[in-house]
Amino acid sequence: MVILVLNCGSSSIKYQVIDMEPSSSKLLAKGIVERIGLPEGDLVHKPVGKENFELHQPIPDHTTGIKLVLDALTDPAHGVIASLDEVKAVGHRVAHGGEFFPESCIVTEDAKEKIRSLFEIAPLHNPANLEGVLSIEKVLPGVPQVTVFDTSFHQTIPAVNYMYALPHAYYDKYRVRKYGFHGTSHKYVAQVGAELAGLDFHNSKIITCHIGNGASVTAILNGKSFDTSMGFSPLDGLVMGTRCGSVDASAITFIGEKEGMTYAQLNDMMNKKSGVLGISDISSDMRDIDRAYDEGNPRAILARDMHYGRIRKFVGEYAAEMGGVDMIIFTGGVGENSCEMREEVCRGLEFMGVKFDPAANKGARGVNKILSAADSKVKVATIATNEELVIATDTYNLVK
Repeated sequence: MVILVLNCGSSSIKYQVIDMEPSSSKLLAKGIVERIGLPEGDLVHKPVGKENFELHQPIPDHTTGIKLVLDALTDPAHGVIASLDEVKAVGHRVAHGGEFFPESCIVTEDAKEKIRSLFEIAPLHNPANLEGVLSIEKVLPGVPQVTVFDTSFHQTIPAVNYMYALPHAYYDKYRVRKYGFHGTSHKYVAQVGAELAGLDFHNSKIITCHIGNGASVTAILNGKSFDTSMGFSPLDGLVMGTRCGSVDASAITFIGEKEGMTYAQLNDMMNKKSGVLGISDISSDMRDIDRAYDEGNPRAILARDMHYGRIRKFVGEYAAEMGGVDMIIFTGGVGENSCEMREEVCRGLEFMGVKFDPAANKGARGVNKILSAADSKVKVATIATNEELVIATDTYNLVK
C-alpha cells in the first residue's frame, strides 16, 4: 500500500512516500516544499534510486505545493509511481490533539472540527496541519486520510503529572494542562531502543531525549508516557533554540510591565527570541554555538552549559519519578549528531548506574547504537528517529 506522509508547517511541507506491507516498509521518495506564500518557493524532491529534482517558482498556498509534490511523484523522469491511483492513503502529522485524540484516527468532519477547535492553543501548528488535510481533499478527493498527533502518546500521563497548581476552574473551562509534544518520536525511539538493548518495552523505565531546535525529555514507564518536559505548549521544559523553557512566570510579567509589552509580544519573545539565541546573541543553531564555544565566547559557553545542564536535570528528575531508569536515549537533530552533548549530559550520572563509553560515542551520528559500557547498569543509546514511518504505519493499520 503506497502511503503519502505529510508534515505541513506554516510555510513548508515535508513529505515521504512509503510502500507499506504487513511486516515491512520501503521508502520510495522524500522531499520538502519551502517558502510557501513568498515571492519565490522551493521544491526539493529526492526519489530513491534516481537523481534529485528541484523546482523554484512562486508557491502561493499549500494546495499548490501539494500539487507540485504529486506532479513530481508521477513524473516520468524522477517520479516513483505510475499514477496517483497508486496512492491509497495519506497520513498527516498534527501537532495538537488536546484531550480529544488519545490515538491516531481516520479523518472525518468531526475530527476536522476538533482539530480546528484547538487552533487557539496551537496557533503555529494546527492551522497548517489542517490545511494539508483540506488540500488533499481538493487534489486527491476520496483518498482516505489519517491524522497522527504529537500529543497522543502523552495522554497516558497521570493527572498528578499533567495538572498545573492553578485554580481548577481554568482546567474545567479551558483545559489548561500539560499536553506534551514530540510524542511520535519519543514512542518510536523508545521501542527501537528497547529492542536494541534487549529490554521488554512494556516492563521498563526509559528516558528519551528528543533534542533539536525544539527539544523535550520524556519518562516512559512500562511502555507508556509517564511525564514529559513540554507542557500546555512546546515552550516549557528545556532551554531550546529560540524558546526559553521553564521560567518563573513572575519574571515574564515583570518584564512585560517594565517594557510595556502586550501578551502577543511576550509570547513572541519567549518563543522566538529566547533560548540559546537569547542567551548567546549569536544563533539558535547549536552548530554555531559549538563553534563559538570552542573559540571561548563566554555567552556561547553559558548558553551551551545551560542547554546541556537542563537536559541532565530532567534525566535525573525522571529517574527519581520512576524509581530508577533502565535506559537513556538521545534522538533528534542534535541528539543524533552531537557527540559532545551526549557525553556532557551523561557526565556525572555515574551515581545512577550510567557507565558511558566515550569511544563508542565518538563519531556516532544518525545511527542506532549503544553508547554505554557492557557492564553499565543503565544503558545509553542514540536512536535515529523516524516519525514518518510511525505515521505511515498508523495510517496503514487504520486504512487497510
